[in-house]
Amino acid sequence: MSKKNKRKMEENTEKKAPEMEQEVQNEVKAEADAETKATEESVSEETATEEPTAPAAEESATPADSQANLAQEVETLTARVAELEDKNLRMMAEFDNYRRRTNKEKLDLMKTAGEGIFRDILPLIDDFERAKAAMQQTDDINSIREGINLIYSKFISFLEKNDVRPIDTENATFDTEFHEAITTIPAPAEELKGKVIDCTQKGYTLGEKVIRYAKVVVGD
Repeated sequence: MSKKNKRKMEENTEKKAPEMEQEVQNEVKAEADAETKATEESVSEETATEEPTAPAAEESATPADSQANLAQEVETLTARVAELEDKNLRMMAEFDNYRRRTNKEKLDLMKTAGEGIFRDILPLIDDFERAKAAMQQTDDINSIREGINLIYSKFISFLEKNDVRPIDTENATFDTEFHEAITTIPAPAEELKGKVIDCTQKGYTLGEKVIRYAKVVVGD
């Protein structure tokens, strides 16, 4: 190769060096941009793939928590029901014992309710027996009458002691709450109309309760 041609080639090489360097830089930059873009796309795809899984994880965790809470509530309610059932059984047992005890007390009261009355009436029986024996040994009517009056007074005192009292009928206005009219007769006077004219059988009250109505004749 002649020196002239060699020189020409070197000049061409020197002229093309900057262009070649620029081309290399452009190629490197293009490759770098392409690699960066590819990396960004890959990251975007990974992010898009991972984002749906987070809620899914949360969703999968939420039912588990709800199930645990529900199980705890069921356990609490079960314990409460058992407690209430036990308390109910205890109350039923206590009530049953109370009912039995009350029924026994009522039966005992019914059996012994008249004990005091019978005990108090025994002295009157003694008086009647003594009066009966005295009537066979004496002809003194006055002493017999006094004995009977004494027994009668004791018997009235016995009734009053037990809150048994006779119903008043003398000049009383006829009252169906206390009186039983067996018949009516013409009133002897105008002011006796609707009033008790006669009492054929005494009535009695025990406290405020009528235990026997007075049988009366009413003026009409």
